[in-house]
Amino acid sequence: MSLFVTELRRLTKRRLTRLLLVLLVVGLATVATAFSFSSQKLSPEVVAAAQAESDAQYKRSVQEWQRTVTECEAAQAKGEQTEERYGPNCGKDYQPQPEMFDPKWNLPYQFDFRAEFPTFIAVFAGAVALFAFIVGASFVGAEWNTGGMMNLLLWRPRRLAVLGTKLAALLTTVLGLSVVLGALWTAAFWLIGTSRGTTAKVTAGVWRSIGLDGLRAVALILVVGAVAFALASLGRHTAMALGAAVALFAVSEIGIRIAVSVLSVPFGERYVLSTYAQSWFMKQAELFDYDTCQFAKGACEPAKYVVTWEQSAVVFGVGAVAALLAAFWTMRRRDIS
Repeated sequence: MSLFVTELRRLTKRRLTRLLLVLLVVGLATVATAFSFSSQKLSPEVVAAAQAESDAQYKRSVQEWQRTVTECEAAQAKGEQTEERYGPNCGKDYQPQPEMFDPKWNLPYQFDFRAEFPTFIAVFAGAVALFAFIVGASFVGAEWNTGGMMNLLLWRPRRLAVLGTKLAALLTTVLGLSVVLGALWTAAFWLIGTSRGTTAKVTAGVWRSIGLDGLRAVALILVVGAVAFALASLGRHTAMALGAAVALFAVSEIGIRIAVSVLSVPFGERYVLSTYAQSWFMKQAELFDYDTCQFAKGACEPAKYVVTWEQSAVVFGVGAVAALLAAFWTMRRRDIS
């Protein structure tokens, strides 16, 4: 049996991998199921009811306006000052208009597959990336911690080949899982759209865009898994990857944000990793510097900085490559005993 197949079996048979997979599937299913109950298809009867409610609100508002005007005029007839209480001209210039009561405001929520599903791709990517991080870190971390790596190297003394095969097994498993669960995730929300929402205007171009969003999601998941694997290998322990993740979050999302705010750094959020994650999924992230805001005719036009998905690819790609190179370099140089 080849080393690659052996590592695949080792990874898929680990209790932690199976437990996390069950939790992942249950979590995703719970989100989809709960969300399906929040959406309601806008049938002609529902639309008519919303229109009727809007008309009723308009009539009530007009009646209240008429009552207020009559009350104001009566107070004026008694010589009372009414402007402070009722406004100028007893509020006659502010009669409610039908367009102020849009029937759409009374409609229940309806899931729009075309407009909203890209957001759920990001939700899916976040959940599976967390799974990939923990599994990737524990896969190699447990091997170092229990001495399994040393025993394996007695059988296969080629260090880099062993580590590379473990990484390949991890990425293959995560890729296959992401594709299968991603297809089921898409099917679930398509079903929600057809039965309890709308799938209007979903053209071939929309499907291509969704496909590209899915590819970006899978790429990020693989990067997260690879980085977790590299960090755990560097520290010879799963906790190394978890600690590094916590430290990175604290530095990026808390420390850098505070620093750029105190120092008034223009477009300080371009130094925060979450900005690049947003740009990766949304194709770009727009940052504004309101300190440069110019007021002209009541309008504000702050300076803008755009973070593109290409920049995000460079940031995540360089980070992943650096972590993996460090892991393989130390694997080659370190004392295994």
